[in-house]
Amino acid sequence: MFIERYIRGKKKVGSIEVIAGSMFSGKTEELIRRLKRAKIAKQRVEIFKPAIDKRFSETEVVSHDENSIRSTPIENSANVLFYAGDADVIGIDEAQFFDKGLVEVAIKLADFGVRVIIAGLDMDFKGIPFGPIPNLMAVADDVTKVHAICVKCGNIAQFSHRLSNKEQVVLLGEKDIYEPLCRRCFQEVNQK
Repeated sequence: MFIERYIRGKKKVGSIEVIAGSMFSGKTEELIRRLKRAKIAKQRVEIFKPAIDKRFSETEVVSHDENSIRSTPIENSANVLFYAGDADVIGIDEAQFFDKGLVEVAIKLADFGVRVIIAGLDMDFKGIPFGPIPNLMAVADDVTKVHAICVKCGNIAQFSHRLSNKEQVVLLGEKDIYEPLCRRCFQEVNQK
């Protein structure tokens, strides 16, 4: 599936980078920034997002600041390998919505010399580690934890508080359904 990757007789070294944090913390913004820089460097870039995320666009990864980059929507992590082609850099947004197989996919790509950049929520609305993100953070070469600002007190926010009473773990939404909170404000809201 992948061709051997050699640069001047040496095998190219791949890596896994994870950008994690709460909603409204700039995860997608940072992912887009890194991918655009890779494109400027004339690297072959492929970007993927979960097919269920159609909030802003069906075929683009879009940040809350409305920056965007073309992407391929996919149903499961195995499709990343199918569509990766001979990319030098693979970007994956909203990784928390993918199955646990994403960890093995990322490792396989990195072992083949691909730079894999993954962005996603590290915790769900209850403050519980979310999907494959914790395991991706464990195997990553680099982890960037980004934070939002608490809408109640202005401190650093690491929790995505759900304003709705709906209990399903996956509930796509924006500021109408979620707000970023610091630990203290998150605890106060959840004690009520």
